[in-house]
Amino acid sequence: MTDRSLEWILTDSPWKGDLPTGLRLRTELSARSLKHALRHGYLHERTDGTIPSILFGCDEEGRHGNFHPASYRSICATPAWSKRLRKIHTGYRRARVRANWAWKELDCSSSSDALLMNIFCYPGLTSVPGVRALLGSDRAEVPEFGIKPRTPFSNGRKDNTEIDMRLGDLLVEAKLTESDFQIADPRLVRRYRDLETVFEASELPLRNGKHVGYQLIRGILAAHASGGSFCVFCDARRPDLSECWYRVMRAVRLYDLRCRLKLLTWQELAEVVPRELQEFLALKYGIVP
Repeated sequence: MTDRSLEWILTDSPWKGDLPTGLRLRTELSARSLKHALRHGYLHERTDGTIPSILFGCDEEGRHGNFHPASYRSICATPAWSKRLRKIHTGYRRARVRANWAWKELDCSSSSDALLMNIFCYPGLTSVPGVRALLGSDRAEVPEFGIKPRTPFSNGRKDNTEIDMRLGDLLVEAKLTESDFQIADPRLVRRYRDLETVFEASELPLRNGKHVGYQLIRGILAAHASGGSFCVFCDARRPDLSECWYRVMRAVRLYDLRCRLKLLTWQELAEVVPRELQEFLALKYGIVP
């Protein structure tokens, strides 16, 4: 790719203009990632389609442009973390960039999971006092990614869906360019054993007869069932996601549970991380304190 490709993303794209905030942010991240790849000579490709993304791969020198070098070394050295690198992206068959590259979820420049791991796999991150204070943690914890909290259903079975990260008793959902927190049919929401205990169900937001913020509902129910806390990280450039969070929060009936729920922005987190990581977040993601 050349600098002309970067100009196309920034100015000549047919999808420029008045876009939903998630797509607008994705265009910015694509431009930043392409510039980042060209500057450092990272292995990368661009997906075809109306909204292209930049995909990174591990090159012959062991570098991966979608990660801060220190975070990537930590990920590769930790088996429980490195297996996340092998998770195939659901869209790779629709956007095959090379015949021999089954690109992975964490290769994508707009991946919220990659952003989450860039930060929390940085060496010593959870020992930083400012990070612990922001998260309400009194000790350094080892992050676990892609965990299943197994929230109980009314029929005795348990939920098999994933939460992005667990840090001690804190469950974390990460968002970046995703369009929403998922929409679900009411029958899926009614499966949960503690739904009526935790929520004033009639106050949960609906759109066209379906529940808005399904991932938030699941995360809050998981925190209640485990006795832990639930935190959502999203970008300050996504007020639509923040609004959805507060709409769901208003329906929570239990005061003590409300005190264990929080919404934080990547920008707030950027204020307390080490300077080297802070600079990476600013350049690659446009995330500044």
